[in-house]
Amino acid sequence: MKIFKNIFLVCCTLFLLQSCIVSSKPNIAFFSNSDYDYENAQFASFNVPLFLAKPYIKKALRKEGESEAAIAMVKKVSKIKMMTVANGSEKMLKDYANYLKNENYEEWATIRHDGDNVNIRVKQKGDMIKNMLITVNSKKDMVFLDVRGSFSADDISKMISIATDK
Repeated sequence: MKIFKNIFLVCCTLFLLQSCIVSSKPNIAFFSNSDYDYENAQFASFNVPLFLAKPYIKKALRKEGESEAAIAMVKKVSKIKMMTVANGSEKMLKDYANYLKNENYEEWATIRHDGDNVNIRVKQKGDMIKNMLITVNSKKDMVFLDVRGSFSADDISKMISIATDK
């Protein structure tokens, strides 16, 4: 009986941690299009298991002295997908921006710092923002974050002001 219990616990643990596996295939919708020519771009993507990540993120934010507004923002996140692209092109980034425009994403902010660009786009339903896409690009290397949750416009504004203050 004890062996079955241990096997069950191992299977449950593996099921819960399956989203921690890194993939070389894109997990963001635009990049999953097999007809698009990505040239020499290399992808690495993963889903962040929030039940594991949220406590560590909150602890790190408190340790760095971040405001309670930033910590409260983490509580509103329900899902995060992250993807990195090495050897990406400007054309690919422009095509991605056009794709988001066609999908009704609104550009909320562009932050420039030391040659890197951080772009924040959101998709709203009524007063609530359900999806936020953050793009960080530095010449040929790019990072894409797909953040899902229930945010207000005030939440996003606070997040942008916290980021620009740093």
